[in-house]
Parts: sequence; C-alpha cells; structure tokens
Amino acid sequence: MYKGIIIAGVIVLVLVGGGLFIANQQSQNAEQTKMVKNDNTSRYVEYSKAALDQSVAKRRVLYFYATWCPSCKVANEDFTANPNKIPEDVVVIRTNYNDPNTAQEERDLAKKYGITYQHTFVQIDGQGKEITKWNGGKTDELLANIK
Repeated sequence: MYKGIIIAGVIVLVLVGGGLFIANQQSQNAEQTKMVKNDNTSRYVEYSKAALDQSVAKRRVLYFYATWCPSCKVANEDFTANPNKIPEDVVVIRTNYNDPNTAQEERDLAKKYGITYQHTFVQIDGQGKEITKWNGGKTDELLANIK
C-alpha cells in the first residue's frame, strides 16, 4: 500500500517537474524572440525573407544562432541592449541555425553558407554572396569584423 503511494507520488513529481521545465524553456525562447524587433528601422532583426530582401541596400550580417546556445543568448542580449552601436548602414539578421522549429529557409541559408555550428556570423552582399565569416562575439566583434 505504502509502496503504491510512494510510486504515485514520484510519478506526479516527475510529471510536474517535467511540465515546469518545458514551460520554462518555452518562456525563455519566447522572451528571447520578443527581444528582437522586426521593423524597417531596427538594426537587429529576426530572420524573414522580407527582412532579408528589404535590407539589400545595407551591409547585411546573418547571425546564425540556436535557442539552446548559452553564448548565443549572451550575444542576443548584447545586440538587443546596444542597437545604436550597430552602424545605421548595417543590419544583423538573427537566423535560426538548427533548432527543432527552424524553418526550411533558414536551414537552406545555413547550408548555403556552410554553417556547421551556431554563433556564426556571415556578412553578405546585395546578391547574397559571402563577404566574410566569423565565429562568436557580440557587438564589439561585429564592428571589428564587418567590411
């Protein structure tokens, strides 16, 4: 009898704990996504085909990230906190690298530019050709690497 109550208690704890963990992960991902603006005036935007096309006259940098990547979260916070440090003629496009919910367009971009891991930056020209590529960093490294 006591054994059954203990087993039931453990099962309930595992289910509740798992549910709280999943809810926390989803909340963190939603918060991280909310921080990135998608308007024509922002210098740090979430990937969309429209954002990529509308920024063709600017120096474009694709920032390949993953929601589970700790250094990507730090970089996201830095870009979000310091958008005015990014030059007006530059747009950083936050592109999902390989999360389970990554859109096929973003996966195709990662393949096109040979991205093998997250926290990789690729500056592209107006025709989408790679100008330069580097790994890691925040706003200061962005400024040091863009051409």
